[in-house]
Amino acid sequence: METILNRYAERLFEFPGVDPLDDVSAAKAIRDPIEEMGAKIKEDALELIVQRTDRYPYFLQEWGAHAWNTAAASPIELEDVESASGAAVAALDASFFRVRFDRLTPREQEYLRGMAALGPGPHRSGDIAAELGIAVTTAGPLRTGLIRKGMLWSPAHGDTAFTVPLFDEYMIRVMPEWKSRGG
Repeated sequence: METILNRYAERLFEFPGVDPLDDVSAAKAIRDPIEEMGAKIKEDALELIVQRTDRYPYFLQEWGAHAWNTAAASPIELEDVESASGAAVAALDASFFRVRFDRLTPREQEYLRGMAALGPGPHRSGDIAAELGIAVTTAGPLRTGLIRKGMLWSPAHGDTAFTVPLFDEYMIRVMPEWKSRGG
């Protein structure tokens, strides 16, 4: 019995990865539901959704829904996707990104904002520390805590990346007054 309970408890704290889809699967994830509803989407509109979402499954759903709601008629046009993008970003900011941001301490928020200033990544730990104007040894515990919270991951030794695409852009929107402390 103890073994079953331990396994259950361990699963409670697992963070399974959700990788971006390949281009074909991402396009299919948008096109198929639209066509099942008897509508169409133009290829350039489809490509823009795939590009803006970085092929991340949840973002594809969000952009697809907003494009669908924005379009006055079939086919969904490039202009519909462009018009819907503001609403899609606002919806992600208010829910998906905000939930993650609110779990962070002010120091962790600052770490992620400094990292966002460097772009989507991955970034070397030393570059992030330099952006923050702190020693790598000081940044290390922050990085470790953010990895444990599922905000960051290490794709290679010494590298750090956001676990979800577009989080760097969110950090810039939510903390626009950032000034590099490093130099």
